[in-house]
Amino acid sequence: MSQFSEPNSFTQPLFDQLKRHPKRIVFPEGEDERILRVAAKFVELELGVPILLGNREKIFAMAVELGISMEFVRVIDPTKSSDFKLFCDRLDRIERYRGLTGVDVEEVIAKPHYFAAMMVQYGQADACLGGNQMAAAGVFRPLLHLIKPDPNVPRVFAVTIMTSETLPNFGEDGVLFLADTGLIPDPSVEDLASIAAEAGMLAHHHLGRRSRVALLSHSNHGSSPTEGALKMKAAMASAREKVSVDDCDIDGEIQADVALNPASAKVKLPDVAAKPRADVLVFPSLDAAHISMKLLRHIGGAESYGRIIRGLTRPAGQVPRTATEEMILGTAAALGVEAIQYRLLHPLG
Repeated sequence: MSQFSEPNSFTQPLFDQLKRHPKRIVFPEGEDERILRVAAKFVELELGVPILLGNREKIFAMAVELGISMEFVRVIDPTKSSDFKLFCDRLDRIERYRGLTGVDVEEVIAKPHYFAAMMVQYGQADACLGGNQMAAAGVFRPLLHLIKPDPNVPRVFAVTIMTSETLPNFGEDGVLFLADTGLIPDPSVEDLASIAAEAGMLAHHHLGRRSRVALLSHSNHGSSPTEGALKMKAAMASAREKVSVDDCDIDGEIQADVALNPASAKVKLPDVAAKPRADVLVFPSLDAAHISMKLLRHIGGAESYGRIIRGLTRPAGQVPRTATEEMILGTAAALGVEAIQYRLLHPLG
């Protein structure tokens, strides 16, 4: 049975934007009942064109069995695609440029995630979303290998967007952006500064207002001068230099309750109490971010929208293998809106 919820404060604006600017989202793991339902819903909501990779006969047979409409849904078998040889030739040139030899390019491009990354890099899809049937490393590797990195971001990282209408102090609008939830185990000061600035701008883009970013620690503004706290403080100072004060307010190092609960802030840091709740939480490590994300989702009941990958020049994302249809649809919509922004910044591709 379909598991789609009514649009919430985060997804409704995404849907509204995509109806005006539809986008093509490629799903590498197309042989999945959830993806078929998401594709049909994507079309029903007039958000764009879903592209499913996999065995055409199997996918259409699944759709018939499940009673799912495939109207306006593209299905591509990578090895039978007219682009297969083109992508193989391009990968061969890439590998030779990197000084690598002996790579079986046909074997690589036959893998759906590599084919999908090629589609996005060369403009045949606007964004890519995988992970519903594959571990995260298998999703990230092709994207990092084939999609051009953003020269302004030192290391690629991931942002998870979460929403809740019931949990107290859950951001200013019931939306929180958590980073890095996917790629950098032990970020440096430079990494943390970039994560804070990029995640802050992502929140500013989606929320349509000045976002507030909190670099989290066990310490509040020097209350415990440990190495970890000093690292977050240094990252905060560097991050502020990367953004406009009209777009993001970046604070740190501060404790989570001070970032999110005005009552706690009033007691511990009165100067912070007048500020709105944080929209973006930047964690000192991947462990801290990932554990917090899982607790909010599985104990707190918050909705989670994948991992939005930052630091690449094209939009891409990853969902866990336990992803619900709601999570997949919302994450795909978020990537579609990122693609709108990309087209505005780079109208010629």
